[in-house]
Amino acid sequence: MAEAADFQAVAEVLGTYFDGLYHSDTGRLGRVFHPKAQYVCATDGSLLYRDMAEYFPIVDARASPASRGEVRRDEIVAVDFAGPVTARAVVRCAIGARHFTDFLTLIKLDGRWQVISKVFHYEEEA
Repeated sequence: MAEAADFQAVAEVLGTYFDGLYHSDTGRLGRVFHPKAQYVCATDGSLLYRDMAEYFPIVDARASPASRGEVRRDEIVAVDFAGPVTARAVVRCAIGARHFTDFLTLIKLDGRWQVISKVFHYEEEA
C-alpha cells in the first residue's frame, strides 16, 4: 500500500503539472512527464497521439492561461495506487474554453514519480 509520503510526492507532481499547464511552461512539464510519456485523446472520435517531442512545442507556442489572466480551474479528483511504484491520478483543469478531465498514469523510477501516460477528454464551454 502507498505511504503518506507517496501521496504527498504525487500531489507535488500534480501541482507542478498544473503550474506547467497554466504558465505554458515546458520546463515544469519536463519535470513531470517521463521522456517516453504518451499524450492521448479521442474526444472528437479520432485518435490524437503525441509523444513529448511533439507535445512540448505545441505548449511552447500557445499563449499561457496566466498571460491571458484566466482564473485557475484545476483540481485533483482522485489518486489511486496499484503498488509502491504505480499510481493513477484523475485531475481536472481548464485552458480557455476547454474543460479537461485527465487520467494520468504515474510510475516511480529512481525515487521520483513521473507521468508516463496522459489520456484525456475535454468539453467546450458553451
